[in-house]
Amino acid sequence: MTALIDATDSQMAMLADLVESLEIADATVNAMMAARDGLFALAGRMAVDIAKQGDHPDRGDMTIRAVAAEIGQRLRVSDRTVERKIGEASWLVDGFPAVWQAQGAGRITAAHAHVIIDAGAQLTDDDQRAEYAEAVLAVAEVESPNRLRALAKRIAERFQEQTIDERHRAARERRRVWATDGEDGMADLHVHAPAVLVHAMKDRVSEMAHRIRTENIREAREAAADGIPFDPDTRSVDEIRADLFADLVLTGTPVAHDSADGLLGEIRGRVEITVPVITLMGEDAAEAASADGDASSTTPPPALLDGVVPIDADTARALAGSATGWDRVLTHPITGAMLAVDRYRPSEQLRRHLRARDQRCRFPTCGIIARKCDIDHNDPASTGGATAECNLCCFCRRHHTLKHASPWHVEHHPGGVLEWTSPAGRTYTDTPPVPHTVVFVAEADGVPPTGTALLARARAPF
Repeated sequence: MTALIDATDSQMAMLADLVESLEIADATVNAMMAARDGLFALAGRMAVDIAKQGDHPDRGDMTIRAVAAEIGQRLRVSDRTVERKIGEASWLVDGFPAVWQAQGAGRITAAHAHVIIDAGAQLTDDDQRAEYAEAVLAVAEVESPNRLRALAKRIAERFQEQTIDERHRAARERRRVWATDGEDGMADLHVHAPAVLVHAMKDRVSEMAHRIRTENIREAREAAADGIPFDPDTRSVDEIRADLFADLVLTGTPVAHDSADGLLGEIRGRVEITVPVITLMGEDAAEAASADGDASSTTPPPALLDGVVPIDADTARALAGSATGWDRVLTHPITGAMLAVDRYRPSEQLRRHLRARDQRCRFPTCGIIARKCDIDHNDPASTGGATAECNLCCFCRRHHTLKHASPWHVEHHPGGVLEWTSPAGRTYTDTPPVPHTVVFVAEADGVPPTGTALLARARAPF
């Protein structure tokens, strides 16, 4: 072997020092992460103690939520994230103290600790968890987290009181479907369900995809032999599989779950798209605006799914063209601030105005989209609070209840600006997001255009 054969003695000594320094730095980082987990666990204990003092019927849920919101604002992360970290840290510190101490001492990494507690998650007895931790730590100190995963599961099985059948029945109750957004207008759909069903679903769409691919190749060969023009399907098996899955979910009828009158088959997928009018008009309109000095860019701004995820213009135009009704958001041509909302088929105009203005839950750091939120009166209607945009805003259910059932307080200022005051007395300001719109720049003579000329020149595609 010739690797490092040309290295000098000083370079090898430097490499040795580098490796040792990285080992020390890694141990320090993991020790600090263990210390942070200890603080999160302490926050959870404090919240429970406070709740016990008041004998709260929710067993401290709202108190933990309020504490998590206090910490989250200080760390600039969602209180949901903080509450999850409190739960995970409490499980590590209280459920597997030996593992937490080993991480703090630098004997294992945080990745090792997560593998250990995940494998031992079904162990409910303190003594069993302690015995399991002692056995698995001896392995963790000499193996990588990746190798440890299978070994930890094997060791945990020795201490399980429940059979796999019992554990599976409990695990089935946690089945769910969720989505995560990706880049370039893409997203991932996840299904957590019994393994047999998941693999069967995967196998079925795979068989369909391969059948389509095989038939397409056969038809192409026959067409070539007969001298007949043929437009081949160039999609890969993965692409066909994804398209089949979307087709089945969006157009199929759930026969095993449908009602007597077949109502489930009538339900269609619903999405909300924000499309700047320039994007609907196409690139020609943007170029025309740029030529007259009206728009700040020749590239049409992307459409947004749920106000967050960029999607391609062709999809946006197709959805806008087939929609039975759509909202029009009027914005200031210079600042981009929202002025009003109307709809070509009017209904619930005020709700539409609030959803367009707020776009998401108005608690700082929360990103739940507005259409999944409650419309809340800041000053209660029961005490004379006006049902108007100056007294209304969107809160997700979690923060709606937090506002009413905890010391968190909010004041509504002009322009939809909210000022939150935490139980510890700190204030946090939440400003409505900038609407997804086109902003115009001033002319050379300093006179700002109104955008009217642009709208007069361009013709809408619908």
